[in-house]
Amino acid sequence: MADTIYDFSATDNTGRELSFDTLKGKVILIVNTASKCGFTPQYEGLQKLYTRYNSKGLEVIAFPCDQFAHQEPGDDEAIKDFCSVNYGVTFPIMKKIEVNGAGTHPVFAWLKQKAPGVMGGGIKWNFTKFLVSRDGQSVTRYAPTVKPADLKHDIEKALQ
Repeated sequence: MADTIYDFSATDNTGRELSFDTLKGKVILIVNTASKCGFTPQYEGLQKLYTRYNSKGLEVIAFPCDQFAHQEPGDDEAIKDFCSVNYGVTFPIMKKIEVNGAGTHPVFAWLKQKAPGVMGGGIKWNFTKFLVSRDGQSVTRYAPTVKPADLKHDIEKALQ
């Protein structure tokens, strides 16, 4: 198992590879997202966090996932358009992935191992959030019901 988040890469929704190594020294908020979920309005709060803290070292990265009640049916382009038009999202959105099961993306396998949560490691629902510290090792997990604004204190502390 990898030591840090920096050992991973992922493909964004335009097909470009993002090496997490390029994010060394940043605080990273990783979220599994969906466009047709009751929590979808959290995109607005995630964008507010990104706008407020990106220049201070926060990176927000969305990983769309369709494993929960088929709430992310669109393709990568449709997801990007939806997020941009409806929520003004400017932070990176990755290709649609799986967060549970045999097809789990390696980033989420690592995150779940570092911060297992109440389901013994599984992701319970859309908009589960993981805050990765500047060292790329420490991970805090937040339930889907935790609003992005409620992360401000932890983000500010991590950015110090």
